[in-house]
Amino acid sequence: MFSKEESRLLRQEFWTSFGKSFPRKWILYDTKLKGFSFKFHFDNKTALVALDLEDNLENRINYWEKLIALKSILLEEYLPDAIFEEEYFLDNEKEISRIYLPLERKVSIHNKNTWREVMEFFNKNMSLFESFFQEYRDVIEG
Repeated sequence: MFSKEESRLLRQEFWTSFGKSFPRKWILYDTKLKGFSFKFHFDNKTALVALDLEDNLENRINYWEKLIALKSILLEEYLPDAIFEEEYFLDNEKEISRIYLPLERKVSIHNKNTWREVMEFFNKNMSLFESFFQEYRDVIEG
């Protein structure tokens, strides 16, 4: 087991290493669309990349319908294993809509031996997610 401080330092070290290994500016929260953001998630059990819709229900439904219309393109041309969940509950019980791609292997931010694999997974798949968004941004915004 790790203390909270040891865990915090490991997380900090991972994200610093990731930034140095793959130096680029990710879109993440800077989509210019309210409640529409990309996220990296890595904890002591899982790693995933996600597109989260967290705004009010009306905006979530509006974006979700457009993303569902683009679903076959996202799956066929970008992320064939992406999972679409219109009702996704975060750990804090907040309901959002999420499209995500989990790393299908057990990894842990506390295990440095899994870091390289997670970094490569993040880089490859978030790049594809962002490419999809940039290509179809007008449809999603429209």
